[in-house]
Amino acid sequence: MRLSDARRDYYRKLAKDHGYRSRSAYKLEQLNNSYRILRSSYKVIDFGCAPGGWLQVILKEVGSSGKVVGVDIQDIEPISGAIILRNDIEDPTITDSILRLLNSKADVVLSDLAPNVSGIWDIDHARQISLTRNAFTITQKVLKKSGSAIFKAFEGELLNELKLDLKNSFHEVIVSKPRASRQESSELYLVCLQFTG
Repeated sequence: MRLSDARRDYYRKLAKDHGYRSRSAYKLEQLNNSYRILRSSYKVIDFGCAPGGWLQVILKEVGSSGKVVGVDIQDIEPISGAIILRNDIEDPTITDSILRLLNSKADVVLSDLAPNVSGIWDIDHARQISLTRNAFTITQKVLKKSGSAIFKAFEGELLNELKLDLKNSFHEVIVSKPRASRQESSELYLVCLQFTG
């Protein structure tokens, strides 16, 4: 068994043992341990929330006084404490829906969006960056000043331009690859701190 497969199996078993819906919950847990962006009472949006592993981590961190909105195009089993919006990231009404549900702007926006992978790398990379850009466009309207965001991105030729655009809206943009990500995977996370508004 390759090391990456062993790691994947390790996190899958851990998720099952701890009641998380997905092994990817550990990616968010590790990112949050490093950058402390989730805090008690925060209002948080999670784009691409299915099957709900990230929502479980967020709820644990923000507590009962926080507010959590998950957005996904897929149906997702309800999670106590989270508001789940079944919607397409490209729907122009999504911004108003989120602001209405939160009743104010968010402290944190998270995006773990990925396309259905075709196996043709250029297409998958372009689709994924397009999804992330849609999430970023909405973020600019729903994130409060000085707020934080984390965006999944696939490595490739469109990544640098995305990073530059993020740097125009945040004081700091850090590229991070949590241990729970497969090492051979091209996914990474852009941790964006101090939204300039």
